[in-house]
Amino acid sequence: MKQKQYHPGVGPTGELSLRVSVAVLVRVLFKNPLDGNVMIALERTATLMNDEGKPDVVVKAKPFGGGVRLLQTQKLKQLIGDYHYDSERSREEADLRIMINPDQWEKVKEICRDHLIDGEDGFINSSPVRELTEEFEDNLGERIISDVYSLTPREMLVEEKLTATENVNAPGIPTKRIYYLFDALLEDLRIIEMMIDNNRQFSDLDLQNMAIEDARHGGKGRANAVLTLSLAKLVEFYRSSPKGSGTPIMFEGHQLDGNVPAILDLPLIQTPSAPRRSS
Repeated sequence: MKQKQYHPGVGPTGELSLRVSVAVLVRVLFKNPLDGNVMIALERTATLMNDEGKPDVVVKAKPFGGGVRLLQTQKLKQLIGDYHYDSERSREEADLRIMINPDQWEKVKEICRDHLIDGEDGFINSSPVRELTEEFEDNLGERIISDVYSLTPREMLVEEKLTATENVNAPGIPTKRIYYLFDALLEDLRIIEMMIDNNRQFSDLDLQNMAIEDARHGGKGRANAVLTLSLAKLVEFYRSSPKGSGTPIMFEGHQLDGNVPAILDLPLIQTPSAPRRSS
C-alpha cells in the first residue's frame, strides 16, 4: 500500500515553538590570475525593506548556498512527530526550515548527522548544485553548470545558540541552525574573470539603486552581485574580531552576514590549482 503523505501546517504554535533552519553553505574559492592569491566569492544581496513605513535598502554579503530540501514529509513526521514549515515560502520550496517541539531538537540533529554519514538517501537533499546554479545565474547572468567547479563536502556545523531569525518570511522567530558545509573550487578562467569583473562593476550603492528600481517596476526590490575578497585577509580579520558568529560585521566597507564565519572556522583546504580555460 502506498504510504500516505504528511501535510505540515505553517508557522509556530504553542507546542511547535522552536524554528530549525537546515541549510547548505558553500565556500567558493579561486586563485586570482593576477597574483596567485586565493580569493573567496560571496553573494551580495540588496533588499528593499520597510522600517516603520520608511523604505530602506539593506546590502549584505553572505555565503553562496541555500535551503536543504525535505523530500519525504511523512518520514520526518514518523521520526519527530508533528511539525510545521516556518512559512508559506518554505512549504512551497520544500525547504527544511521548520517549527518543531523543542524536545525534538536532539532528534533533528541526529537525523541530519545520519544524513551526512549516509549520503543522499531520498529523505533529505543537501546537494548545493541547484542553489549554486540559480545563484550564479542571478549574479552573473549566465547559467553555469557544475562542470566548471570541483565540489567537496566538508562538515556539518550546528549552532546551538538560540537567536531570532532575520529571514523576511519568518522574522523574529527563535531559531537554531544546522549547516552542511561544502567547498567549490573554480578553475575555469573565464568564470573567474566574470566573478572579478562583476565585483568591480557593481558597488553597494549601485545595488541599492538597482533594488529601488526593481521595486518601482513591480519587482520584489532586490538586486544581486558578487563580492570577491582575499581569503587570508578575511580569515585573519575574523580571528582578531571580538564579535562571534551570528553577528553582521563590516569588512572593507561591506556588511558581512552573521553566517560568514561558518565557512571559515574549520581548517582551510589545500590551495586550488592554477585556473584553466574552458573549451
